[in-house]
Amino acid sequence: MDIHEEQEVLLSQQPAHLWRRRKLELMQWTEREKQTVEAKRTEIWNDVEVDAELVAALTLLHRAGVRTEFSCAGVSPLDEPIDHSLYAYVTLVQNEAADRFVNFALSKMRSRLLATLETGTGRYDLSSFFIGHNRSFCWWMQYCAAHFMDRNDYSAAT
Repeated sequence: MDIHEEQEVLLSQQPAHLWRRRKLELMQWTEREKQTVEAKRTEIWNDVEVDAELVAALTLLHRAGVRTEFSCAGVSPLDEPIDHSLYAYVTLVQNEAADRFVNFALSKMRSRLLATLETGTGRYDLSSFFIGHNRSFCWWMQYCAAHFMDRNDYSAAT
């Protein structure tokens, strides 16, 4: 591999039986009829349209010095790209605060969190590991961000 090539490093440690469960959930999700439970809600945050379910988490992360780039709550089960994402996710720009937050989130969310690091771009991708757990992922991101903020070992953005 060329040293300039992108490499994605898996940071989370799900056991094999959970990967099998995930694959089964994915197959079932693709076959299932999609019905709208709640319309997608967005807000403008830092001049970017983001899912309303992630605004509190993104704000807390920003205050802790963790830069975010992309996010999607994907909480509408419509099978349309504009209204639905199979996975909820947040992309973080790697820095010291992001490194600490990812480790903290992994310790709290354990197998619920799928975390990877794209070494070439220095981006963390955090997403819901389980299919259809998008709302709980948003809740867990907010929980982890709030508790990370409560800790004394973060570098606050000023």
